[in-house]
Amino acid sequence: MESNIRNFCIIAHIDHGKSTLADRFLECTHTVEERRMKAQYLDQLELERERGITIKMAPVRMIYTVTHPKTLIPHKSEILNPKLKTNNLGFNVSNLEFADLKQEFVLNLIDTPGHSDFSYEVSRALEAVEGAVLLVDVTQGIQAQTLANFHSAEKAGLTIIGALNKVDVFQKPGDEEGVFLSHPEVARMREELAALLHQKPEDIFLVSGKTGYGVREILDAVTERIPIPKKNEPIQGVKGRALVFDSFYDNHKGVIASIRVVEGFFETTHGIFLAAENTISKMKEIGYFIPELKTTGCLKSGEIGYIATGVKDPGKIKIGDTVFSFDNIQTFSRDIARHHMLLGYEEPKPVIFVSFYPEQSDEYDLLRQSLEKLKLNDSALAIDPDQNEVLGRGFKIGCLGRLHFEITAERLRREFGVSIVNTFPSVEYKVKTKNGWITIVKPEELPSDYFEILEPMILIDIIFPTKYLSSALSIQQKFRVAEMHTETMGERIKLSAKMPLVELVSDFDDYLKSVSEGYASFSYTIGEYEKAEVMRVDLLVSGNSIPGLSRFLPKESLEREARKMVEKLKTLLPRQQYSQPVQASAGGRIIARADIPAMRKELGIFGKNGGDRTRKMKLWKKQKRGKERLKERSEATIPPSVFKELLKKE
Repeated sequence: MESNIRNFCIIAHIDHGKSTLADRFLECTHTVEERRMKAQYLDQLELERERGITIKMAPVRMIYTVTHPKTLIPHKSEILNPKLKTNNLGFNVSNLEFADLKQEFVLNLIDTPGHSDFSYEVSRALEAVEGAVLLVDVTQGIQAQTLANFHSAEKAGLTIIGALNKVDVFQKPGDEEGVFLSHPEVARMREELAALLHQKPEDIFLVSGKTGYGVREILDAVTERIPIPKKNEPIQGVKGRALVFDSFYDNHKGVIASIRVVEGFFETTHGIFLAAENTISKMKEIGYFIPELKTTGCLKSGEIGYIATGVKDPGKIKIGDTVFSFDNIQTFSRDIARHHMLLGYEEPKPVIFVSFYPEQSDEYDLLRQSLEKLKLNDSALAIDPDQNEVLGRGFKIGCLGRLHFEITAERLRREFGVSIVNTFPSVEYKVKTKNGWITIVKPEELPSDYFEILEPMILIDIIFPTKYLSSALSIQQKFRVAEMHTETMGERIKLSAKMPLVELVSDFDDYLKSVSEGYASFSYTIGEYEKAEVMRVDLLVSGNSIPGLSRFLPKESLEREARKMVEKLKTLLPRQQYSQPVQASAGGRIIARADIPAMRKELGIFGKNGGDRTRKMKLWKKQKRGKERLKERSEATIPPSVFKELLKKE
């Protein structure tokens, strides 16, 4: 029954304790056996556990029992004999008794990422649920991504439950309740969060994901406050309709789609219709996330689960697609089904573009297949074929941020065993030429006859404690920030500004965390294009231009940044048997240079390794000729780690 189903997600800023709170939910509902329990249980990716952040949304089905003590309920004999109903209560008063009433709820939880690069994961989770727990770290307060997630949940029409996490840090020694509830910091944060949610302070829950304090109270609130799934009218010839909010690939079962059933039901005997690709298939399996896959015979309206579609082509499944179930192909109409497609999701807009090439040219097909399967699990990726004279065939990948790009590259290496070479991350520029406007993402694509370049801007909000104001303002010295203004938010400050999007490719996040001792956070929205005073800079090693290392740099800091790049490249590149000049070229001239010295083989002192000086000179000349031959045949190769290091600003 839909009446006992509650669908909700946890949303918060990064590192505010979502996954830890989810662990306590799993323990409280006995979803995972104690012997199998581990920290951050829902974070299944190796990268998530290494970095301590959530990258992928994680659904899980929990059974939670609520006990209503001393409730007036009918006696067992009354239930067995309904003919005894005689009064307004519906039962004979003599057959009523006080007892503990136990009510069982199905709680479908979706744990979500907190980093802004994975906001598309959050937006998809919000469309699959009716409510959200907005979690705030009591020691850090409301952060930039807290606000962004709140506005997204509010826009989606969800019921929001506010909670302050990590209140155990204010534990009073000897306090039996375990938490010093009267601490002024807790009270202040409670009032701030209540004001944001337009609620009373007492409606904000105090919880500790570490100790488990207040966890059951939140689950009780989920059952009481979050509405039951909406019931929809049946569709002619259709048994069930569901929204595909995620997917992944299984070698034996094909594409597995994570679905939220909107109406009707899905059974393993049903056929399914994927509306976006006009594809009919037969389900191989159906089940729940507990959180591992557990098969069942049926998924009903309001429930969250998965279906093994049996489809082997990853391109046939679209995130946000509507899947229909039917039991009779003769009475099922594709046209009627497509007329009842769900709205789905707004397509994500990539902000950073990187080209990936296989290290070995014969691994191109492996890279293509790996990207297709990865896109199933990460629909925010934009993938287009690409070609490079030196690196060969590859793919241009659109990502939602620098961290998203790094995670994508690492997942390709670890999960699919693909060794890749990537170019320097860039953004989409608009270039005016004599034939009109064109868009480019790689500096190498810049035509020689261009008139002007426009670059995308962002509107950025930075939130930090008041004492870090002067440190935060120093971003003007490192990044091209304009139109800055501040707004006081209690004991914190919100700094709003405009900045070129490409500045985020540099270590903006790391620098901001450094100057604020980790207390600053930011979120941004894409703005308009503005004229850019930039020039293309190419890096050359031993006279050869390195594909992927070309960049657009501001004219005002062109030579300074170019010198930093060549000096850093000199440090990062391994030494060879011959000397290597590292140069930066812009506007047809060399604007910076550094030399990587050759490795030398010491011939020892006189009397060893060849006798007198004449003998040594012959050996040195022979060594020199050998190095010259090596230099002529050499090709500079840039390890992938060098690209990451070059992103950092000094």
